[in-house]
Amino acid sequence: MSTEKIPYKIYLEEQEMPKAWYNLRADMKNKPAPLLNPGTHQPMKAEELAGVFCDELIRQELDDTTAYFDIPEDIRNFYKMYRPSPLVRAYCLEEKLGTPAKIYYKFEGNNTSGSHKLNSAIAQAYYAKKQGLKGVTTETGAGQWGTALSMACSYFGLDCKVYMVKCSYEQKPFRREVMRTYGASVTPSPSMETEVGRKILAEHPGTTGSLGCAISEAVEKALHSEGYRYVLGSVLNQVLLHQSVIGLESKIAMDKYGIKPDIIIGCAGGGSNLGGLIAPFMGEQLRGEADYRFIAVEPASCPSFTRGVFAYDFCDTGMVCPLAKMYTLGSGFIPSANHAGGLRYHGMSSVLSQLYADGQMEAVSVKQTEVFEAAEYFARVEGILPAPESSHAIRVAIDEALRCKETGEGKTILFGLTGTGYFDMVAYEKFHDGVMSDYIPTDEELEKARIGLPKID
Repeated sequence: MSTEKIPYKIYLEEQEMPKAWYNLRADMKNKPAPLLNPGTHQPMKAEELAGVFCDELIRQELDDTTAYFDIPEDIRNFYKMYRPSPLVRAYCLEEKLGTPAKIYYKFEGNNTSGSHKLNSAIAQAYYAKKQGLKGVTTETGAGQWGTALSMACSYFGLDCKVYMVKCSYEQKPFRREVMRTYGASVTPSPSMETEVGRKILAEHPGTTGSLGCAISEAVEKALHSEGYRYVLGSVLNQVLLHQSVIGLESKIAMDKYGIKPDIIIGCAGGGSNLGGLIAPFMGEQLRGEADYRFIAVEPASCPSFTRGVFAYDFCDTGMVCPLAKMYTLGSGFIPSANHAGGLRYHGMSSVLSQLYADGQMEAVSVKQTEVFEAAEYFARVEGILPAPESSHAIRVAIDEALRCKETGEGKTILFGLTGTGYFDMVAYEKFHDGVMSDYIPTDEELEKARIGLPKID
């Protein structure tokens, strides 16, 4: 079909919205390694996870053979408030770059939470409510997940306790206040509220925190609060499952107009957005039905894929969570406080880690100032102020489009625009004032963080 007939924004009809989530693991020949009990080093059983996670979410977490999970009607009805989200052809960006490439982005920022995180937040809140729980606990980095979960809990009448990475708590007060507006309690992490928080503060006085720290506190709080469970916004299999609506909608829209992407790009922190975006396309590749180039983009200040090791590690700094086999920098790694965006997790989704290890996808790391240069350029050309996380994908999408300009290849590029950056203005201010720097951990720092990796036979 002629590209001239493709609209600026492709909106799907309500009936075209996916009715089921796609479980990418079902098509993986090499399945992700199982979660291990940190004490016995044996695969975690459902009953061992029951005190931490909701029952239905445990079922989704451990199932690597069922290809599709029906989306409950209550969740679909909530999705209809902001889904299907638009697939946008970046005509203005293409013209400004002078590239023969065709650039598309899936925009997930058209809801009050401002990001894709709501796709999983509403699902996890739904299952918590269905189980009869009082509330949930969680962690959040830049605040997008905490914001989304507070909205979802408010919708279902659940209590929501959020442990927010301390430097983000201080740098992003407006996102913190949105969470409180929806009824959540927000605590800077590490804190004195939990035993693990007090231990971390004693060992690292003045620490600015990390997602690993906040996870430890949230898990401890859930375990010691009757009627509560812990929920997570990235990394876990269940989260990638819920986020598959991003990729499913993208593929439905592209198929509708006869478009096939050559390159699919997503920012990568724990893996929720990237995994959701690539899911159905990667499924095709794994089944031998199509071939794509997948690129994971991570920050140079927290480079799990590009400088991490593929090994079993603790999912949290306090070492109270199960062990996951993933690309990791070490559970003790704490990103620089100068790192403005999310994508602060020390490890990567086990699903994506296995795909990367198998050579099914690429990974690159980019410096912070380069990311904000791309963010500003995109905002001026396309009219959307992107989140710092999303801007990692924008940076590489622009780089690939410019490479097409050099070679004359008219490749089709799809990237995920995970959310908006209107609560990230302190970071934009630092960039515009010329005080933003590019912190890159040294080999010695990374080696030190890896010392605590568990020894698995």
